[in-house]
Amino acid sequence: MATLETSPNDVAPDDGMRRRDVINVAALSFAGVGAVAVVAPLLVQMAPSADVLAMASVEVDISKILPGQAIKTSWRKQPVFIRNLTPKEITEANAVDISILRDPQTLAQRTKPGHTNWLITLGVCTHLGCVPLGTGEGENRGPFGGYFCPCHGSAYDTAARIRKGPAPKNLFVPDYSFNSPTVVKIG
Repeated sequence: MATLETSPNDVAPDDGMRRRDVINVAALSFAGVGAVAVVAPLLVQMAPSADVLAMASVEVDISKILPGQAIKTSWRKQPVFIRNLTPKEITEANAVDISILRDPQTLAQRTKPGHTNWLITLGVCTHLGCVPLGTGEGENRGPFGGYFCPCHGSAYDTAARIRKGPAPKNLFVPDYSFNSPTVVKIG
């Protein structure tokens, strides 16, 4: 009659978990908790700060801006120009042959339908990031009546399109919508 030899590593199917399996589960659990403890602070650090999240969108009352006037507000820590164009400024902007523009865009492409008199742009020159003049009373609006960057002489027209100087692009138009006839939401 033959005898069966068994070794300590032989486990019958109904014996349950071996000591080695318990140690492996414990080690993997400990490593998982350690990975979460290392990664969680990194993710929290890379998240936007509370003040940036609060500025994700901003509502502005435009009821007091008269035709021909502009205001400067802030969105995402950047200046935003809101201009109420006069009928003359709209006509002048529409009369420009867009084929001569460095960054060709019509006024209609830069405004919302039904609100062509409201031009909303970031107040950051596309050359090196200076803040152009032209929103305040008596500020230099440049030769095209829009905005003038005093840093390097970029001149923008009444539709905030680049017309002269080193800036490569028009002033950027952010996403915005009209919540009412007198309130605009930027962002």
